[in-house]
Amino acid sequence: MSEKEPKTEVFTIAGAEAGETTTEKGKSKTNQKICSIYEQYIQPCLAELFGTALFVFVGCASVIGNVGVEGSIQPAVAHGLALGVLIMVLGQISGGHFNPAVSLSVYLCGGMPLTLLGPYILAQMSGGMIGAGLAKVRRNREPTEYCNVKHILTQIALDILHALGSATVAEMMMTLFLSTVVCMGAINSRTRSQLAPFCIGLTVTACILAGGEVSGACMNPARAFGPAVVANHWDHHWIYWIGPTCGALLTVSFVRLLFGDQKTRVVLK
Repeated sequence: MSEKEPKTEVFTIAGAEAGETTTEKGKSKTNQKICSIYEQYIQPCLAELFGTALFVFVGCASVIGNVGVEGSIQPAVAHGLALGVLIMVLGQISGGHFNPAVSLSVYLCGGMPLTLLGPYILAQMSGGMIGAGLAKVRRNREPTEYCNVKHILTQIALDILHALGSATVAEMMMTLFLSTVVCMGAINSRTRSQLAPFCIGLTVTACILAGGEVSGACMNPARAFGPAVVANHWDHHWIYWIGPTCGALLTVSFVRLLFGDQKTRVVLK
């Protein structure tokens, strides 16, 4: 009997350990599944919400601080630096879009799943409203001062059809430039670069310097939507949806047909 007791103890202990291991494995698989869902769907949307809110806040604050000053240097540098830094720190989580037009072009170029496109856009629009609201709380001025870079066309005579057309084309071309840099610098495998955040920030700065006096150089429906909601200023707001969307679609056409790698191109593979 004395010889059997250790065997019984060993058997009992081994069985208990096996039971605990099975339970732990089950919990581990459940935790891994929850963590995977969080990191694939929830965390990227939170990053887009947070990043867009910070970007719009800095952008609106720079415009408010530039009131009465000639030129777009302050808003251009503030937008470019803020975007570059945010892409650097949040890009590995969500891609660092902070712009519905960019998200559309990235999706159509194969850089993100369709299941994230809608949530991304909702997060970006919400972030735009939060950022604009915080900017208004920071410094309460007239509502039109929140409408965008250079007050988004409030200083431009847009009652003339030519001015409306020029503003729309300007937004389209500047968004084409921006989304091309994003898709080629961060998505396309042949041209992808670690300097993409820096290049994207510089692109935004260059576009604002070039087109700030024409259309406000928004290039971002969320950047226009947030201040428009906070200021309740909707004059010619459609420009900042039509122009960037057309620019994003042009980028997709060029990347998919001409400049993309073999995986991205739809012709001449």
